[in-house]
Amino acid sequence: MLNIALLQLLPGKTLQENLQKGIKACRCAKAAGADIALFPELWSNGYTVHRDVEMLKADAIPADGAFAAAFGKLAAELDMAIAVTFLEQCTPLPRNTMVLFDRFGKKALTYAKVHTCDFDVERNLTPGEDFEVAELDTAQGPVRVGAMICFDREFPESARILMLKGAEIVLVPNACPMEINRLAQLRSRAFENMMGIATCNYPCGQPDCNGHSSAFDGVAYLPDAPDSRDMCILEAGGAEGIYIAGFDMELLRTYRESEVHGNAYRHPRKYHILVDERIDEPFIREDYRR
Repeated sequence: MLNIALLQLLPGKTLQENLQKGIKACRCAKAAGADIALFPELWSNGYTVHRDVEMLKADAIPADGAFAAAFGKLAAELDMAIAVTFLEQCTPLPRNTMVLFDRFGKKALTYAKVHTCDFDVERNLTPGEDFEVAELDTAQGPVRVGAMICFDREFPESARILMLKGAEIVLVPNACPMEINRLAQLRSRAFENMMGIATCNYPCGQPDCNGHSSAFDGVAYLPDAPDSRDMCILEAGGAEGIYIAGFDMELLRTYRESEVHGNAYRHPRKYHILVDERIDEPFIREDYRR
């Protein structure tokens, strides 16, 4: 069983407070049996995205700076992978970034949010360029891990690319209200791609957040069961806390070998419209309506 700790925490007021609270939470997660600890989105500043560009730049920190490095060191000390999130210094503007340290304290994956919320303050962030997957050495054996961040969840292409690159588990740092429709999106991404999805949100008390961190294991059917099963293996309430989701990797891998979803019956040559940037709003161009 691969145990992922969802650190559904209220942030402090400073970078140092978040560093210390994050370290304490990771220690608690390890004591609870976690193999991976996952923070909510932009933990370094509690998802504070300044509208003023100069203030935004001043709040950003380097990916190889003291904040991130402290979690790398902690990962090695605890023998536990840690996915920490922060506002990263970048040119021309900061990025919304997650770094995954393996249990030896080495960077296994660096991911910057591709689908920044350009309808709001995140228009001043530099979007990431790609979706990456890394093989993570855990105490339970190697696991192929990818990442999406919050709004990435709204685009099925995000999860599909991660599946095509071999992701078994997708980590999703989050900072928004997790209501029925957003939870349904995560369930759908897990179902469509036969992969586990673990999402960590801020709890109630953080502006525009409500907890409900969740985990879907991606296994919709069991061989001897007549009906589909609930893939939700964990949904937290609104309270602050550390929630452990256990993913049965043997079950997931066996399921992926025989089921029809994911890459089994795709027709990629018929999907050219998905990469055509000429599509006109509000819906689609006339030549695609046939």
